[in-house]
Amino acid sequence: MTTPSLTDAAAARIAAIAKKQAKPAILRLSVEGGGCSGFQYRFGLADAAEDDDSVSENAGVKLVVDSVSLDLVAGSTVDFVESLGGAAFRVENPQAAAGCGCGSSFGI
Repeated sequence: MTTPSLTDAAAARIAAIAKKQAKPAILRLSVEGGGCSGFQYRFGLADAAEDDDSVSENAGVKLVVDSVSLDLVAGSTVDFVESLGGAAFRVENPQAAAGCGCGSSFGI
C-alpha cells in the first residue's frame, strides 16, 4: 500500500505553520465519515507519529496517516493551493470516485 506524500508547497506551508505554533513539522491526515460525498479529510499538526501510522517525509516535514485511514488515501498526494478563493490543503486521491466542490470530502 502506497503511503500518501506531500508536495513541496504543502511541506513548506506545514513547516511555516509548525514553526509559528512551536510544534514539530508533522501533519496528520485522517479520514472520517461524513461530508457531502461520504468521507471527509481531517488535517492537524501532530506531536509525534503513533506506532501504527504510515509516515512519509518531504524536506524534513512528515505526513502521518493512521492504519484505518490509509486504506482510503493510499497513493494520494497532499498539496497546498493558493487561489483567488483562498488557500487550502488539497488531497489528490486516486481512489476517490466522487468529490465535492469544496475538495474536503470524497466518495469511493
